[in-house]
Amino acid sequence: MELRIDDCFGSGDLAELAFQFAPVGLVVTENRTIRTYNNAFAEMFDYDTDELKNKLFSVLYPSETEFLNIRDRGVEELQASNTYWDERVMARKDGTLFWCRVRGHSFTPDEPLMRAVWSFADLSDVRPYVALTRREREIVSFLMDGMTSKEIARKLELSYRTVEVYRANLLKKFGVGNTSALFQALGGLSGSDVVTRSNIK
Repeated sequence: MELRIDDCFGSGDLAELAFQFAPVGLVVTENRTIRTYNNAFAEMFDYDTDELKNKLFSVLYPSETEFLNIRDRGVEELQASNTYWDERVMARKDGTLFWCRVRGHSFTPDEPLMRAVWSFADLSDVRPYVALTRREREIVSFLMDGMTSKEIARKLELSYRTVEVYRANLLKKFGVGNTSALFQALGGLSGSDVVTRSNIK
C-alpha cells in the first residue's frame, strides 16, 4: 500500500487517496443502496472492504422498522440547503449498537436520496450506547434533534400523551428531572452540546 500512496503523491492524483484514508467514515449511496465506502466506514461497522457494496442501507440499522422510520430524515433539509446532520443509533455487523453522527450531501438535491455522499462518526467515546427499546431510541433521537413532544407525536403517528409517557419513563429510567439531564446521562453531554437541527448552517 505504501507504493500506491507514493504513486498517488507522485502523480498528484490524491482524490481517491483522500477518500479511502479519510479519518471519518464516508459512503456514497444511490437510492439507499451502498455503492462505495472508505476504510474508516468499513472498520466502524466491522465489515470487509467490499462486503457492503450494493447492499441496501437498511442492513446497518438495528431493525428494518427503525430504518423505515428514519430513512426519509433529512430530505427537506437537503432539498432546501443540501446540508443535513443528525445523531442516530446504528448497528455493527455483530449487532452491537452505537451512536453515530451522520452528515449528508446530495448530488441530486431535487431528489436528495437518489445520489448522495454521507459521513459517519462513531460517538461511542462521548456517548456510550445505553440499552433502550426501539421506540425509546426513536424518541431520544428526535428529542436530540430539538423536536417537541407534539412534533415527535406527529412524526411517529402517536398521540402526544403517548410521547409524553415515553419521555417521562425515560427520565425515570435514568433518574433525571429534565431532557437536558437525560442527554447528559446518555452520553455526558449538556443540553447546549447536543446537535440539533437548529444548529445546521
